[in-house]
Amino acid sequence: MIVSAMWRFPVKSMGGQLISDCEITDVGLAGDRGWGVVDTATGNVLTARREPRLLFATAELTPAGKLLISLPDGSLVDAGGSDALSRWLDRPVSLERAGDVGGVYEVPLDTEAETDWISWQGPPSAWHDTERARVSLVSTASIGAWDVRRFRANVLLDGGGEDALVGATIRIGTATLDVVKMIERCVMVNRAQPGVEADREVLRAIIRERENCLAIGARVRDPGVIAEGDEIEVLASEG
Repeated sequence: MIVSAMWRFPVKSMGGQLISDCEITDVGLAGDRGWGVVDTATGNVLTARREPRLLFATAELTPAGKLLISLPDGSLVDAGGSDALSRWLDRPVSLERAGDVGGVYEVPLDTEAETDWISWQGPPSAWHDTERARVSLVSTASIGAWDVRRFRANVLLDGGGEDALVGATIRIGTATLDVVKMIERCVMVNRAQPGVEADREVLRAIIRERENCLAIGARVRDPGVIAEGDEIEVLASEG
């Protein structure tokens, strides 16, 4: 398997940025999920599970490292754009950079339900869902005809068989990763986003055919750089 595409998602649950290479830090791709939209009434980090409109905004980092957000009306918002985001979402929110203390998220108890939510504490340093997995990878074989953007993976692999890498230590480019888990899916894979229609059958198919898992999650062992065309090298495996 080789790297055929890479994405960075500077703002949690917003559309991401297609990139050809990226520095891999201790907490994942540099700048990935570095910002989150926080609901000021609850202090919770919003995700597209609770606020699907987030998927219709797109975030990117400029070569100088500046955050730019494109809203659906074409307007641009920078890192100081909390007021503009509040007007767009019709609720008071603040755009906050991830820090040393992880954020509090709301997630549904049932992956198909829109009610019965719970709050949980996320990890520090980036608005990721888990401390264990900071880089996500999926193959072209696994996603088939589905649009890869539904799954918000950092790395798209040309080929297949990534599930077998769980438990392995791999090298991509100059970075070394420990593949620690399969990634469970939620209702977000069904959501509409620019160029992608809503489809409730996506999650149902993943539950039915893949036991609700699609893509793998890895922890960074040794930082480095990953680029398109890099091949996966297995350094050690549980098998």
